Amino acid sequence: MKDIEYRCVDAARGGLMFLRAVPGVGLGERVRVVDSHGQERTGQVIRATEELLLVQVFEGTDHLNPEETWVRFLGEPFHITLAPGILGRVFNGIGQPRDQRPELLSNLRRNVNGSPVNPAARAYPREFIETGVSAIDGLNSLVRGQKLPIFSGSGLPHNELAAQIVRQARLPGEESDFAIVFAAMGMSHNEARFFEENFEASGVLGKVAMFINLADDPVIERLILPRTALTAAEYLAFDRDMHVLVVITDMTQYASALREVATAKGDVPSRKGYPGYLYSDLAEIYERAGRIKARHGSITMVPVVSMPSDDITHPIPDLTGYITEGQIVLSRELHNQGVYPPINIPPSLSRLMKDGIGKDHTREDHPRVASQIYASYARALEVRNLASIIGAEELSSSDQQYLDFGSSFEARFVGQGAEEGRSIGQTLDLCWELLSQLPRQELTRVSEADLARYYVSEREEAPAA
Repeated sequence: MKDIEYRCVDAARGGLMFLRAVPGVGLGERVRVVDSHGQERTGQVIRATEELLLVQVFEGTDHLNPEETWVRFLGEPFHITLAPGILGRVFNGIGQPRDQRPELLSNLRRNVNGSPVNPAARAYPREFIETGVSAIDGLNSLVRGQKLPIFSGSGLPHNELAAQIVRQARLPGEESDFAIVFAAMGMSHNEARFFEENFEASGVLGKVAMFINLADDPVIERLILPRTALTAAEYLAFDRDMHVLVVITDMTQYASALREVATAKGDVPSRKGYPGYLYSDLAEIYERAGRIKARHGSITMVPVVSMPSDDITHPIPDLTGYITEGQIVLSRELHNQGVYPPINIPPSLSRLMKDGIGKDHTREDHPRVASQIYASYARALEVRNLASIIGAEELSSSDQQYLDFGSSFEARFVGQGAEEGRSIGQTLDLCWELLSQLPRQELTRVSEADLARYYVSEREEAPAA
């Protein structure tokens, strides 16, 4: 069957081809499509019945004449070529170079439709990953093997934050074993150029493999791009024994493409028109991250999820929250105040933070000072709400201190320059500097030894002249 071409296309629309059934063709099989001009396109069988075959064409079905289209079934699933040379390269969603450089030369080809990591084979995520962003490293720490999404909204600087994490992320003491896979879907040419130039200028492009689908590229390509990128990450992690950070932006673009294809296929819609299998489909992607017992490498994932209308209960962030281990939530209010990165601390959470910080990972006081500064900021927010009702001048002196602390915390700890990377030591020292604005007796979540070592006592006032 590999040597036979068929002219059996009944219709082509929306990136999908509807074909009469061909014996022996299986679900997930790779397809070569030749149009009336002799140009080749790549497809994959996504539905196979006795009467009908449904093929998704990654280059789209524009200008495809069903009566003059030839189809060849290759008898194999979709593969990509893998080699150490993927680092420093830019590919499209199906693994073809888009950086004007030659294709990879390697005998290693791997099925992109990998499986989630077997729970019985998983090793528990541990070890701290430094992003250089204080609001993440100090209060929502990322550990190897974790899935920690960024929940954002339209117009918020999630792309800038993603680029900053790619530039600054490192493993303290193990930089040589660290690589990054960056996957982007539905972005503009300017955004793609921003990432490429940003990574090249900062010198990190050599350890980054980029997979990019542009806004004017076929929508159907977005369905395979995360799987292609994760196949590359699995190769680096489990064949090359590297620790890989996968940054994917934006999973909402992926889910929208899934909804579009599901509608064209005639699948029964569920919440907001998304197919009922959205949860399992997202889980197939997210659960490919992690650590495997007896393997040195690991895959850590930071997917960006934009929330339509800033609605955190929207199906995509909602289901993502069930699958992943926490979330970093961006705040429109902080963004409007000029705070970058505008990370909203109260709803942000890293469920695995406790296993990657402390004496053997970051610093011995990290768990306690993080708890203290979070509690102090929560109190500052309560005072701020009270001041909005009764007026700041009516607050007690203690509440005034918390009000000032909250403003300093947002401006100096949450806020930092887009080009500013802070070590975990600098982040924790800044925590103590801010906490020292509050009376010593208010700091009940840290030990006396911590206070003796890190608390900055108020300077004695100079005597009056």
